[in-house]
Amino acid sequence: MEIMKDEGGQGAAEYILLFGGVIVIAIAALVIYRSYFTNTSTLNSTSDISAVRTSAV
Repeated sequence: MEIMKDEGGQGAAEYILLFGGVIVIAIAALVIYRSYFTNTSTLNSTSDISAVRTSAV
């Protein structure tokens, strides 16, 4: 019954789930903002940044 009390692998499993979630979010962000990176659309990050800066003032 000592096996039932051992919780050493629990921390590793939680870290794996945490890093997996971060990777999924990063991939989703890359897919969403793909047009900014490839410059194949009418989206322009420079104009977006300047619009945000002017509206924040």
